[in-house]
Amino acid sequence: MAMPLNEIIIPLIAIGLAEMGDKTQLSVILLSSRTREYIPLLAGVMLAFLITDGFAILIGSWMTGIIPLDLLKLISGGVFILFGALILRGDQKEAEEERGLSSGNALLSGFSLIFLSEWGDKTQIASALFATEYNPIMVFIGVMAALFILSVMAIYLGQIISQKVDRKLVSRIAGTLFLIIGIAIILSLLAPYAFAIGL
Repeated sequence: MAMPLNEIIIPLIAIGLAEMGDKTQLSVILLSSRTREYIPLLAGVMLAFLITDGFAILIGSWMTGIIPLDLLKLISGGVFILFGALILRGDQKEAEEERGLSSGNALLSGFSLIFLSEWGDKTQIASALFATEYNPIMVFIGVMAALFILSVMAIYLGQIISQKVDRKLVSRIAGTLFLIIGIAIILSLLAPYAFAIGL
């Protein structure tokens, strides 16, 4: 029995629109502006998406039932801050002609940043919800196609930025943005508590 094409197309379009301009895509743009190792970076990013969104499709919201969503977000915020600090520190130490990420580092950086920041993200939740309505295999194909297209676009944009803008400036902007994203994630977790005690 043939599967309806809309079971791929609907998740592809919905996830593509939801993820466009998201912190995940911004992260990929910033990482790609610091390396020439685009294929390892893409491999790391897609492996992380494969695990997080594939897991969501297979298991639904089980992960957030086992590990509290707030803890996952706190870890994600900490990872963004760590990456920002490492980028800013590395920028001061690198020679002008050096690139920021080696092949192994590009793969690991892409994987770890996406892997830790995707848990509980709207993309993962949407993937799990689509899997309750449509064939999970078709949803998986649509979701991964959308994330692949957006990741390739983000890497290409990061490559253009690194060629047009001074590398040291890109590093400073990237490091600062990672810090801001990380702090914003942590503050969003603390805001209800601050409101509750009247701060």
